[in-house]
Amino acid sequence: MIDPNKIKLLASDAISLLQSLIRTPSFSKEESGTGDLLVSFFKKHNIDAHRYLNNVWAVNKHFDKSRPTLLLNSHHDTVKPNPQYTKDPFQPVIEDGKLYGLGSNDAGGPMVSLIAAFIYFYNVEDLPWNMVIAATAEEEISGKNGIEALLHEENFLTTTGAFNNTFQNWSAIVGEPTQMELAVAEKGLLVLDCIAHGKAGHAAREEGVNAIYKAMDAIQWFRDHRFPKVSETLGMVKMNVTSVITENKAHNVVPATCQFTVDIRVTDAYTHEELLDIITASIDCEVKPRSMRLRATAIPLHHPLVNAAIEMGKGYYGSPTSSDKALIPFAALKMGPGDSARSHSADEYIYLREIEEGIEGYTRLIETTFKKVQ
Repeated sequence: MIDPNKIKLLASDAISLLQSLIRTPSFSKEESGTGDLLVSFFKKHNIDAHRYLNNVWAVNKHFDKSRPTLLLNSHHDTVKPNPQYTKDPFQPVIEDGKLYGLGSNDAGGPMVSLIAAFIYFYNVEDLPWNMVIAATAEEEISGKNGIEALLHEENFLTTTGAFNNTFQNWSAIVGEPTQMELAVAEKGLLVLDCIAHGKAGHAAREEGVNAIYKAMDAIQWFRDHRFPKVSETLGMVKMNVTSVITENKAHNVVPATCQFTVDIRVTDAYTHEELLDIITASIDCEVKPRSMRLRATAIPLHHPLVNAAIEMGKGYYGSPTSSDKALIPFAALKMGPGDSARSHSADEYIYLREIEEGIEGYTRLIETTFKKVQ
């Protein structure tokens, strides 16, 4: 049974940690200060924390490489403050049960709640699964020095027994604000830089081939096209043209090139490669993907974590937003306190009760899962 008094103590500690994190700027690629705070926090709890770049991680006291492993992961980097902030984004103010501050909701609340859940089980002997906590960097920019780098780091692989990057019998809970509901699937992201090529000419003589008009035809295709396959959990592939650029600065010159960017939210009904093939065959433009890394992901509904959460009365859905879940090469459930609608908003906040509920929810989920697999 979960000890409610221990949960309350952990919640108080977690809120204090979150306040310290808010006071310490941690923009993506600039998370050194919060990395130091996290290492000190684990040391205070007599937990041997490791650090790789700005990623901080630890394993449970009785780690046994022969057992399956549960990774608890969230990120401590933030975006830049929304320009409409009315409060100091680095001042952790508590008002009406809300803790305000940059990163409080995304993803400070989920991260400190996962850390508290890890501490709850840290000293327990004979757990059916190992536990690894990882507070990682660069999630907000899908950077390569965050969770992806950590999962390839030699000391991490040696300590956890994940040799050859196989991660057999690993599962994960990714802490993001989902109101503690289950994001069992998540859309991937494919960003395309497209260039329409024309031919320069004098506008008065109607010379050349107008690259803007070619781009407009392609943009209309992106606006109108509907991919026929629809995902059961993630719905339709969504495409949006988000910027248009032309190098032409003279009003009387027909432009030779016009560049535009397309944001595509990919479902598990298509691979990135399939979408790219369809797009390049459909428009008269040069198409360059920025990255093919952020794939759509899903955890099976019969996975022990999902079964345990459903038994607890949790609902599940497909998430339209991407996270580090896309970069974890094994089954991962996205779940956490807070509300994604508050992420990146002005005067971001999380309710204090949500943190305590998050800790209780995580510990109950982990305990229920472990009982199911024993």
